[in-house]
Amino acid sequence: MVRGKTKLKKKDNVLIICGEDKGKSGKIIEIFPNKNRLIIEGINLVKKHMKPTQKTPQGGIIRQEGPIHISNVRLVCNKCNKPTSTNNGKTKEGKKVRVCKKCGEIIDKV
Repeated sequence: MVRGKTKLKKKDNVLIICGEDKGKSGKIIEIFPNKNRLIIEGINLVKKHMKPTQKTPQGGIIRQEGPIHISNVRLVCNKCNKPTSTNNGKTKEGKKVRVCKKCGEIIDKV
């Protein structure tokens, strides 16, 4: 797989297509294009053991989102509300835009 090449952006709504959280959806918080991974809000929660520090004097175990591989998610179209792949062929005002392959509608950031 080519590293650093993705059609997903921050704040996109995506659906998990495989793994423990299959069928759940959420918004993208962060993307790591060099590692082909992304973090989705409320998905793939992992436990992290924290040492007591000045910020967290209690320490303990916290739950936070872990990264998921890009191939395990699909972009959800805003209009047809279904998981889809995108097409970058059309232009709007001289700029390329993402287009839903199922309904043909332009997909914008939320």
